[in-house]
Amino acid sequence: MDTTQRTDQQRSADQRRRELLEAADRVVLRDGPHASMNAIAAEAGITKPILYRHFGDKGGLYAALAKRHTDALLDSLRAALDAPAERRERVEATLDTYLAAIEARPQVYRFLMHPAEGGQPGDPGFDVGKHSAPLLRRMGEELAQVIEERLDLGPGGQQLARVWGHGIVGMMHAAGDWWLGERPCSRAELVRSLADLLWGRLAAAGDRVGGPGF
Repeated sequence: MDTTQRTDQQRSADQRRRELLEAADRVVLRDGPHASMNAIAAEAGITKPILYRHFGDKGGLYAALAKRHTDALLDSLRAALDAPAERRERVEATLDTYLAAIEARPQVYRFLMHPAEGGQPGDPGFDVGKHSAPLLRRMGEELAQVIEERLDLGPGGQQLARVWGHGIVGMMHAAGDWWLGERPCSRAELVRSLADLLWGRLAAAGDRVGGPGF
């Protein structure tokens, strides 16, 4: 098999994988954490063994969907951080971007963060911590890198940036999960309250010399 044939086959396989993930997204939007491999295979017009051939098991499909949605969310968060505005406004915009994303697609959020709720006979759920923790860890590391690149935190700045990155992601996740379930206040009120909590140390930190600014 020559290089052109291999490239064409890989392109076809990648396209098929995207189509299957889009079918999975439609089922998740409808069923949330109760989305099953059977329902996803039916939506895609294939048998479940073919779905397993592409993703291995529900955990493999979850990982692929998590990467797809986390990539999109991180792009949106970076855009909020890069917007031409004062630091406080960008902090609020970043918090609001996260909350708006989970509010707009709550079923996707519940599938990603509470998949153990979706166990069904013959298609059980799985350990939520095993699958969702890496997603939150990735977001924390990404935010830590942004903080380290943009703020002058002095000696030990790299470690402090990681503490802040993971702490902020944990705060957003816990507060957002509570807010999405109970709706005790408006999204704008929650954003302001979380920004107030963060603001003291963030306001005091100077921009890193030569960095893009925070």
